[in-house]
Amino acid sequence: MLAAISANCSRSAGATVTVVVAILRVREQHIAVFGGSGSGKTVLVSSFYGAAQEQAFLKESLFHVIADDTGQGNRLRQNYLGMKKNATVPGITRFAATPYSFTIKLKDQDDAKVAKARPFDALRLVWHDYPGEWFEEEPTSEEEGKRRAETFRSLIRSDVALVLVDGQRLLDYAGEEEKYLKSLLWGLRDGLLRLKDDLLNEGKPLADFPRIWIMALSKADLHPNLDVHRFHDLVVEKAAGEVASLHEVLKGLVQIPEALSMGEDFILLSSAKFEPGKIEVTERVGIDLILPVASLLPLERLVQWAERFEIPRKWLDRLANNADVFAAVLIGSKAFSTFLNKVPKVGPLLAKVAPSALTAAVKLGTSKIKDMNAEARANRDHLTATLTQFRLDLDQGVKDDLLVKSLK
Repeated sequence: MLAAISANCSRSAGATVTVVVAILRVREQHIAVFGGSGSGKTVLVSSFYGAAQEQAFLKESLFHVIADDTGQGNRLRQNYLGMKKNATVPGITRFAATPYSFTIKLKDQDDAKVAKARPFDALRLVWHDYPGEWFEEEPTSEEEGKRRAETFRSLIRSDVALVLVDGQRLLDYAGEEEKYLKSLLWGLRDGLLRLKDDLLNEGKPLADFPRIWIMALSKADLHPNLDVHRFHDLVVEKAAGEVASLHEVLKGLVQIPEALSMGEDFILLSSAKFEPGKIEVTERVGIDLILPVASLLPLERLVQWAERFEIPRKWLDRLANNADVFAAVLIGSKAFSTFLNKVPKVGPLLAKVAPSALTAAVKLGTSKIKDMNAEARANRDHLTATLTQFRLDLDQGVKDDLLVKSLK
């Protein structure tokens, strides 16, 4: 989007110069990450950002990953370089609730024709790091309790939440993994119950809240024989009751509780391969799925929910942020407009998202997505190429036994 700004220029009296300033149209996606001290939260975000600054990534990728806070970005990059060059891991942080904001800026910003045709120019990923210790220990003061609630409110815009299962702790409890898993899930459940009264507005369930809660095995490199299906089985075998109990607590916090997934999605994550005296930062697992999971998985899930039960139209975009524009990109703006023209006239805001259009976007076959991706790359339409690549990455993650997606 371009904005024309007129200003007086001192080079000639009364002269008016029109300055064209590019305004980047940004869509935000939020992801919340829960994990205890030492579970790998800081290492994960450092690996995510640091690898995106490598020359190989910058050369091949369709986009740049830019830290909105330069100082924060430098610290994450420093963490990454410490692992890469000196085999040093970032220090363990406790009680640190840190949001990280990254702008995913497309490389074709100078192509005015392409830019005009697309519904937005950049994607911002806001990564909320919530301390697991706050779910394990009681607040030490009323002020701390308020700070916990305020911090949690900042992440309720997230569509997706990751619950990190510490791969090292699983090793420590080998043969009796239920002790660790139950403690992890009990802590999360009880912490949410303590926050409940502070989160609900006059006792009313929340409209905006993470709807997809993914069980994520961090430090997956410590478990080379554990694919995502075996991890799924382990959680169900050892802690099915606790998963169900947490699900019930989450349902009590939200409006339309049917539109909620907990214990149905699983992912393997590893920031690098860690060996004595050596850290191979290029041998990552699942990190490249974070952007696709944050952006497109909510769109897929929204369609699944819409097919299972009736969702009032006014809720569609509340249940999956940016569903309308992502669908428009995936099926093409002309096709999307055709779908919208068939929607009853219930107002421009409510008609933004047509269930039929969302379904069409999600159910495009892999071969069609590959064709769209190739065509978009050839046309230098980097937004369509990026989102179709995200869709292909999700499919590949499932094939590679790194990701289990709910079938509900």
